[in-house]
Amino acid sequence: MRTTRITAPAALAAVLLVCTTACGGGSSTGGSAQGGPEELTYWASNQGSSLEADQQVLTPELKKFQQQTGIKVKLEVVPWSDLLNRILAAAASGQGPDVLNIGNTWSSSLQATGALRPFDAKAFEAIGGKDRFVASAIGATGAQGKDPAAVPLYSLAYGLYYNKKMFADAGIAEPPATWDELVADGKMLTKDGRYGLAVEGGNPSENVHHAFVLGKQHGADFFDAAGKPDFTTPGAVAAVKQYVDFMAADRIVAPGSAEYAANQAVTDFATGKAAMLLWQAAGSSLKSHGMKPGDYGVARVPMRTKDATGPTAVNSMVAGINLAVFNKTANADGALKFVKFMTGDDEQRILNAAYGSLPPTKAAQSDPAFATPDLKVLADALAHTAAPLPQVADESQFETAVGTAVKDLFADAAAGRPVTTDSVRTALQKAQQQMPAS
Repeated sequence: MRTTRITAPAALAAVLLVCTTACGGGSSTGGSAQGGPEELTYWASNQGSSLEADQQVLTPELKKFQQQTGIKVKLEVVPWSDLLNRILAAAASGQGPDVLNIGNTWSSSLQATGALRPFDAKAFEAIGGKDRFVASAIGATGAQGKDPAAVPLYSLAYGLYYNKKMFADAGIAEPPATWDELVADGKMLTKDGRYGLAVEGGNPSENVHHAFVLGKQHGADFFDAAGKPDFTTPGAVAAVKQYVDFMAADRIVAPGSAEYAANQAVTDFATGKAAMLLWQAAGSSLKSHGMKPGDYGVARVPMRTKDATGPTAVNSMVAGINLAVFNKTANADGALKFVKFMTGDDEQRILNAAYGSLPPTKAAQSDPAFATPDLKVLADALAHTAAPLPQVADESQFETAVGTAVKDLFADAAAGRPVTTDSVRTALQKAQQQMPAS
């Protein structure tokens, strides 16, 4: 969603006016306005290699919930490219699902719309207690000082996935620890129609995550101390240019990936079209493509220098998926039962094992099944070198505006148009102008 400089409520109303019925959420047979005590509508975000793969993972679990409670769950897996717009339209119209997934970075923004039911002490008691969850995961569920707007479902962090055989064939002994090393390795690996690095250039969410991490490494926060957008600082410009330059200047990224927006980067890596991938918990998706754990390694995302410390020593955002209850649900009790089921320790083990993510509940995360080499890397990043995206009400607009600006810059690079410091600054200035007026 491209917002203009209007208030948040007006922005939501604008979304409602331009959205079609399909964009508005709900249905003639389910959803918050129509659903009864024996039915729930659930919008799940795309976690697997495809929407169909998510259906296969979730359908038997939802049937299990129905057997236990008598409540049927109508599932819709929503691609990330549509999810935020769908949620905002539902918030504006009051017609949406009963329960939904949200990216944890959107918690404060969606909390500010009033679209989500707060998880107060009574609600947490209904799902087994707040202290069951890992503290860092709870910390990404809404604005500080307010009752959480959601509860953690999957915990994630970024890692650098690399193809062991391609590295060995190129004579590269170990994964890169710095960006200079990654570019050098990427150039050695880019040949014969294959590329050194796979990116999802057409995906605003992926773009803004990497812009944020590189921005932290360059000393940029994208918002000033007062919480106002500050997208054109030298560090922010340098970060975005560095990311787009993997295609524009370094030429270690395929030009066609400027249009990737639905896990095509994972497919390129899994099928040997790219030797490296920056991704959140890609294990289950790689497995679905026939790639075995021994075929690839997972390393920490590079830093600017090997000895980086302090605020710039960030190589991942605090990633994860939260589970929220739509405020207009007609089945609040059933929705809480569903949240309790999905965040129960047994179900947490099943779901996070299927998706290769980390359970945000303490008991499930301590299971030895989640002590694999790749998850250890991700857990270490979450514990030591990850930073949360800005915890401000306009965070979702920031993701859309900056993520889309980076998408447009990738399109320039793919078309052979120059990507310069000035053009990056101009793109970020336009993105800042799209933010709501304070």
